Amino acid sequence: MRLRTHAGTRSLGVLSLAALAVTALAACGAQVDSVGADPSASGGDSCVDTSGDSVKIGFLNSLSGTMAISEQTVHDSLQLAASEINADGGVLGKELEIVTEDGQSEPTVFAEKATKLITSDCVAAVFGGWTSASRKAMLPVFESQDSLLFYPVQYEGLEASPNIFYTGATTNQQIVPALDYLAEQGVESLFLVGSDYVFPRTANKIINAYAEAHGIEVVGEEYAPLGHTDFSTIVNKVRSADADAVFNTLNGDSNVAFFKEYSNAGLSADEMPVVSVSIAEEEIGGIGVENVEGQLTAWNYYQTVDTPENAAFVEAFKAEYGDDRVTSDPMEAAYDSLYLWKGMVEKAESFAVADVQEAADGVSFDAPEGTVTVNGDNHHIAKTALIGRIGADGLIHTEWSSDGPIEPDPFLEGYDWADGLS
Repeated sequence: MRLRTHAGTRSLGVLSLAALAVTALAACGAQVDSVGADPSASGGDSCVDTSGDSVKIGFLNSLSGTMAISEQTVHDSLQLAASEINADGGVLGKELEIVTEDGQSEPTVFAEKATKLITSDCVAAVFGGWTSASRKAMLPVFESQDSLLFYPVQYEGLEASPNIFYTGATTNQQIVPALDYLAEQGVESLFLVGSDYVFPRTANKIINAYAEAHGIEVVGEEYAPLGHTDFSTIVNKVRSADADAVFNTLNGDSNVAFFKEYSNAGLSADEMPVVSVSIAEEEIGGIGVENVEGQLTAWNYYQTVDTPENAAFVEAFKAEYGDDRVTSDPMEAAYDSLYLWKGMVEKAESFAVADVQEAADGVSFDAPEGTVTVNGDNHHIAKTALIGRIGADGLIHTEWSSDGPIEPDPFLEGYDWADGLS
């Protein structure tokens, strides 16, 4: 099934990275993309070698910098999935050999490391990224090299690539349900706070369109650089605006500073609730439960989800990393991504990119969040939307759930109010 590409979603700054990536290419190793198949059948110049009893895959996460607070746990869950898969016989009988790289919380570094993984390490697929800036920096690399990226984090939508599988939520599976929930609760005014990069800017563009169509007033919109730690001015503006709620698209350790300042200013979930789309269980400990208790989040998975698959997942994660560790949506989506790739490869009986793409549609996994299924037309997956409230125990408890998995609509084609956004 061929995926339509929306190249217009890329910025000119990101496109320049494609030229950088192309100049960095070097031949490496013998190409054996399909098990038992002629290497030339893949239709590309991949150096992936599957002739032995193992196959390489790449993990690319920020293990340093401002995003490490969030991305380390994604790396841990990928390692857990790989260990489980290897213990169960690997993929098509081949053991997974992991090559790990640190994106260092810098989009340009993500692009450089992605190029290395594809052209020097000769991995069959890469799993990672977090910020939309990192994803957009990597996108032309994966397209120019015809390789696969599995991206595990909720994002702003308005994008689809034949070389990326998006296993986190797109807009109609997280942001739109969060807005629907707030509207149902009688919210008539919003203040928007976000980090100053692609995801928050685009998300807030969508939020503004939704608000205009649903009679909600946006009374303020403020941005801070990634890693910013002084939120006194922004919080004072939030307090003065006296909105019914705050929609928060801050990322990384900026959330720590924001919520501490929010609490110090005397603002609380009772007085002015904040709904966040990038705070999960892992970040709560760093922020301090006392600063976020009662606040809302919008995700597709919480540690408290009551399924047998989740009970086993939480138990396995804690057994591997310690009882004090928590699970979260992005790490669960990353864990799912490795199993979904495994399902695609085994359905295709091949590691070749074209074969995996062709086999992707309909591949499912009984994930901790519930059954997830790949949409072959846009490379996103069906996911159930959850609104949660942060408890005194530091965990997030479901307040509202959609009626089953929501089919991905990354370009919001099913929403009249979103006309023209893409």
